[in-house]
Order: sequence, then C-alpha cells, then structure tokens
Amino acid sequence: MNGLKAAFRAELFVMLYSNAARLLAVLPAIAIVIRAIVVKLGENTQQARASLTGGSSFDSAASVNAWGHLVDSFSIGLTLLSLSLVAYSAWSFANDRDNGTLRHVIIRCTNRQGVVLVKLANIFLLALCALVLLAVSAGVITSILWDFGPIVEDGYELISSAEIRAEVALGLGLALIPLPAALAFGVLVSVSTQSSTQAVTTALGITLAVDIFKAVLGDYAYYIYASFQPSLIDQSYLGDVSRLVRGYSDVMIDSRMITLNEWVPFPQMIIFIVLALTIVRLRKL
Repeated sequence: MNGLKAAFRAELFVMLYSNAARLLAVLPAIAIVIRAIVVKLGENTQQARASLTGGSSFDSAASVNAWGHLVDSFSIGLTLLSLSLVAYSAWSFANDRDNGTLRHVIIRCTNRQGVVLVKLANIFLLALCALVLLAVSAGVITSILWDFGPIVEDGYELISSAEIRAEVALGLGLALIPLPAALAFGVLVSVSTQSSTQAVTTALGITLAVDIFKAVLGDYAYYIYASFQPSLIDQSYLGDVSRLVRGYSDVMIDSRMITLNEWVPFPQMIIFIVLALTIVRLRKL
C-alpha cells in the first residue's frame, strides 16, 4: 500500500508539471469559448445583413436561447476531451516504458499492476479537472452571449426552463458515463502495444473506426460504450437534447437506450482494466 501511495504521488507530481497534461485540461474549454464567440459573431453578422437588406430579422428562439448553445458546447467539448484523453491514456504507460522510467518505478515503488492502476487513477483525476473547466467555461460564455429561458413559440411556452434544465442534466450525466470506459480502453492499448506512437495511433484509430461503423451496427451498437458518448458521428442522448431544447417536436426518446447507456459502459470498463492488468503482468517490459 505504501508503494502505491508513493507511485501515485510521483505520478501526480509529474502530471501537475506536465505541459501536455495542462494543455489537455484547458484545450476543450478554450475550444468551446472560441466557438461560442465565432457563433455569436456569425449571428450578429446575419442580423446586420438582414437590417441592411430589409430582410427578416434573425431572432428565432433557437438563436437567442442559450440552452441550445450550452448543450452544443458540452457536446463539442466532450468529443474533443474524450479523443484527447484516450490518446493521452494510450501514451502514458507506453511512453514511460519507451523511456525506461517504468523499470525504476517498479523497482522502487510498486509492481506492474500497481503502476497501471496509479496511471489510470491519475488520468481519471485529469479528466475530472478538465470536466470542471469545461462546465464552468460553457456556463459562463453562454450566459454572457445569450439568455437562458423557456422555449416559446407564438406566445406559447413549449418547454419550461425547469424541464430544459432536467433534460440537460440527464444528457450530460449519460454522456459522462462512458468516459471512464474510454480511458480504460486507452490504458489497455498502452500496455498491449510496442511503442508510444503505436499506442496513440492504435487507440485513436480504433476509436474513430468504432465511431464510423456504429451507425451500421443497428441495435448492436447499443452494446458498445462508444455509442453513448458524444463523438464526431453523434448518437448520444446529449445530441437528442440539443434538438429537444431548441423546440423540435420530432425527437424520439428511446428508454431502452437510456437504460443501456447507464449499464453497458461500466462492465466494459472493468473488462478493459482486468485485461490491462493481465497483459502487463505477462508482457516483457
């Protein structure tokens, strides 16, 4: 136990002073802030053009209400965060093995399985910090540029603010559930490959390949954790929330998908961790 604590403190110290870890923590927050500003400038440009040409004013509920932009910020930020953290988790263990520092940690602190668990715990901690920055940045920038309120059309309130808030909270919670499984998958790839470069390219390649092919898997895609997280080809519940908070009435909510979203990622995360611990014990470092 003392060896695990020492390894955890050492890994945490390295992560705190790592420029790569700092960049990963702030990059999604910076990206969504820049995007929100660009979107707002685009809306202002359309309003100015409409005023000059005498056309209709660009003042639809979807554009002036902050809820849709908030959900979009979360979706884009989580997509970027998951991809970058998968790459980082795949790089972490493999890079230490390439540099030879892994042997020193094993000799002085803990065993191979302990190193894997320590790295996974620190990656989870890094993800938590990045999520806090992402949530704060999304909330602040959308509240500055737009106004939060109910969805109103022709004087009739379609969706109240309380209902929107509940849907956003549910969508965000469901989108976060698969993230630990994605990070555990990155660590599994890290201990299975021959080099850090191979680990990163393999982890990102498989992640993107699953993202591309999940659309053709039909209902079988609901048994893959990646189907429930925001991605480039988004099938997550958060994507449905983005349309729902804009007043679209054709959004169909599948309760079965929500149930699978809650239960499928956790067993897969455990499987990835067990496989990583088994492989690292058998492999030559």
